[in-house]
Amino acid sequence: MGRSLLYLLFVAALLGGCSSTEEKDNTANWSAERMYSEASAALREGNYDKAIKNYEKLEARYPYGQYAAQSQLDIAYAYSHYDEPDAAIDALDRFIRLHPDHPEVAYAYYMKGVVNLDRNLGLMDRFIPTDASQRDPLSYTQAYKDFKEVVERFPDSKYAKDAQQRAIYLFNSLAMHEIHIANFYMDRGAYLAAVKRAVGVVENYQRTPAAEKALVIMVDAYTKLGLPEFAEDAKRVLVLNREQGNFGSDAYEQANKTMLRRFWEYVGLDED
Repeated sequence: MGRSLLYLLFVAALLGGCSSTEEKDNTANWSAERMYSEASAALREGNYDKAIKNYEKLEARYPYGQYAAQSQLDIAYAYSHYDEPDAAIDALDRFIRLHPDHPEVAYAYYMKGVVNLDRNLGLMDRFIPTDASQRDPLSYTQAYKDFKEVVERFPDSKYAKDAQQRAIYLFNSLAMHEIHIANFYMDRGAYLAAVKRAVGVVENYQRTPAAEKALVIMVDAYTKLGLPEFAEDAKRVLVLNREQGNFGSDAYEQANKTMLRRFWEYVGLDED
């Protein structure tokens, strides 16, 4: 009799456990519409954890329904605000792969840029502006490519103008990052290394404020290296373009290519 009672209690505990487990997932019988509605409400309220869980369930249960595509975009937004940039990028890439002709595909590319732009921002950076050129440029390089893709592939989209502005900002920041490195080398007497960084700016970031700074560094570095002829060439190009007020003209580009090629031939180093 005692064993029978124990058995009944054991079965009751199992049933109770199963019942409890089922009760925890109160979304089990929800329609796709309701699940999407609940997830979207959580997203609007800033409850990203809840939103993500509901979007994930929606995608798992209704992968080909009318809410599937929008859920992939929404969950990417939720991931990005939940400090899960890799998950956000994965969701956006999945959306682009599965829905290449979707009306919001331009937004997906744009969001990839936003996520990569914010990827290495710390808590203070989100509230207090800092010099972006002094941060790790890896995610900024990818963000630049993302925004550039929006501009080139979707020039008539509502995201193109903002993407263009962000791309310019990132291009300038990446150029200034190279200037910081060149100055680092100058401070330590590594003048040839400084020249190589400055050359890279002049060749690859011609239409940026950093190009002028790069030429100033080149004049100084060449002088310290005991190469007055090259220093004079760099100074001539610097002065000429200052007078013209244009560091992006064709004449500027061609003059610098000639000057840089002469220097690399002189020192016997490959441009790359």
